[in-house]
Amino acid sequence: MTNRLPYASNYQDLLAYQKALDLSNRIFIETKGFPREEAYSLTDQIRRSSRSVGAQIAEAWGKRRYIKHFVSKLTDASAELFETEHWLLIAFRCGYLNREDQQELMKVCFQINKLIGGIINKANLFCD
Repeated sequence: MTNRLPYASNYQDLLAYQKALDLSNRIFIETKGFPREEAYSLTDQIRRSSRSVGAQIAEAWGKRRYIKHFVSKLTDASAELFETEHWLLIAFRCGYLNREDQQELMKVCFQINKLIGGIINKANLFCD
């Protein structure tokens, strides 16, 4: 497979992936302050969905041989971001996140989704 993108030799070079890693790390730190009774529910759910975003982007990179598979995995990453946003709203409504932190994390989700959308729209540049 030839690399047509001089600025992205692997998925780790993608800004969407880098921001997804940062998001999952920030959510990990924020959720450390959640109540213990949320450990196996809200904390687990929001950590899983946020971590899945980067994993889906990495999997998409591995499926670049077939444009439909590539786009499908990126769509999964986008869906995980929407799930993460849902859990952020729940955390805010439960009083576990303040409005400023919740809005900042939602903004990052939006930015990543925009980046993923851009990759999807130019998928032919990433795939053989």
